[in-house]
Amino acid sequence: MTLTTTTMARLLGASALALSLAAGAAHAGKADDTLNVAFAAEPEPLDSYKIAGRQGLILARHIYDGLLYKDLNTGEFLPALAESYEYVEPLVMEFKLREGVKFHNGADFTADDVVTTFDMVTDPEYGTRYAIYVDWIDSVEKIDDYTVRINMSKPFAGALEMLADALPIYPHEFFAENGSEGITRTPIGTGPYKLVSQEPGVRYELEKFEDYYPEGPKAGASIGKIVVRTIPELNTQYAELMSGNLDWIWRIPPDQASRLESRVQVISAPIMRIAYVGFAPLALDAESPIAKQEVRQALIHAVNREAITKAFGGAGSEVLNTPCNPAQFGCEQDVTAYEYDPEKARQMLADAGYADGFEMEMVFAAMPRPVAEAVAADLAKVGVTLILNEQQYAAGVGQWRAKELPAFFSNWGSYGIGDAAFILSNFFGGGADDLIQDPQLAEWLTTADTASDREVRAENYSMAVKEIVDQAYWMPMYNFNVNYGLSPDLSFTPYPDEFARWWEASWK
Repeated sequence: MTLTTTTMARLLGASALALSLAAGAAHAGKADDTLNVAFAAEPEPLDSYKIAGRQGLILARHIYDGLLYKDLNTGEFLPALAESYEYVEPLVMEFKLREGVKFHNGADFTADDVVTTFDMVTDPEYGTRYAIYVDWIDSVEKIDDYTVRINMSKPFAGALEMLADALPIYPHEFFAENGSEGITRTPIGTGPYKLVSQEPGVRYELEKFEDYYPEGPKAGASIGKIVVRTIPELNTQYAELMSGNLDWIWRIPPDQASRLESRVQVISAPIMRIAYVGFAPLALDAESPIAKQEVRQALIHAVNREAITKAFGGAGSEVLNTPCNPAQFGCEQDVTAYEYDPEKARQMLADAGYADGFEMEMVFAAMPRPVAEAVAADLAKVGVTLILNEQQYAAGVGQWRAKELPAFFSNWGSYGIGDAAFILSNFFGGGADDLIQDPQLAEWLTTADTASDREVRAENYSMAVKEIVDQAYWMPMYNFNVNYGLSPDLSFTPYPDEFARWWEASWK
């Protein structure tokens, strides 16, 4: 008999799992105070300004610090390398820096490090991966050794989000001399762990930095060493986790998570990414049924989002009522909720002139077909025939922007950032993806996106979110979640930004 590659892989995976169970749990991580971690994808070189994937950024956030730190439990921005900050002018932020902080190479942290870092990474030739991270910075001034000013090129409500770990500070002498290549070859930061060895993309060893400043937001790390390996084969990860050779893995598929949970700790936690169906009243010359508010509201009532979320979203997912993630600042939750009510949906369609239903195309991209089919099946029950058109994301967005389709089913991750500025304005602020073009919405969002006063921001986001929901411009579906596999000995708390904070982890 000839075995296919798939069959062989399954047999090998099963064998690996059987061997791990026979071996028993050694719990070597706790025994030698080493947190053993596996990623399926290779971490990118450890220059935060050029990393796109979570793997590299997680490592970087243990090695480097930013001026501020965001507490996701409270939404507050806490002091980190900066003890305090204030807006001295609408576009000028002044930071008082913390004294006594050391880099991993023994250098003292001063204003020179902030100025050199930002001067270099804002230069277009540096190649910072995401322009949105730095294009709001015009210049940085050193006032004295422990005071700097950031002059903004434009109002940007996400400035504090960026300064909270997304823009780490590098040692100025080393960075100026060696640039990005040097910082990836020898990552040097002020974070709670220092890198002691790396085989790029394969293996990384970090040790607790004993000179980490005690007032820092990441202070108090209890685990002495972290070893991170790239293990592409998930069955190998599962086997090593159950045998005690690994203590932490993530992004476990739901079916595998249910099999593992009797052997190890499995935690399902929500993340920033959300699924949604966007409606386009202006599409097809505004002659689609979607142009009517009552029709949009009826479609939401017709879809059993609770059942779809339970079937496809995972244990950590919840039905959403807003066009943003509840974990994001500004994502108002006191809004109209559209309960599943097919009878009401039928009546609303009849009142809108569609008693016999209608046919409508929905393009979907970056979403599983079974989820789109479930939406179509529910709409069919109220007389709406949904023509499903699966596209690559770029092609789907192209049709959306060309106003060629009335509905687009996809997802949005907000760059993993807990602020509504990174989702609402993209779809309702008057840009290319806005097929509503409501001037009042755009005004509210512009005010919220550019104000430095968080109360003003929250008030304007609240008005915008409530209007979007009342007009049923979107059908929010659910938030995505991630499954983590943990050693029974490990205490670990996941967060919705999907950045593992191992400095908070501890052994039981």
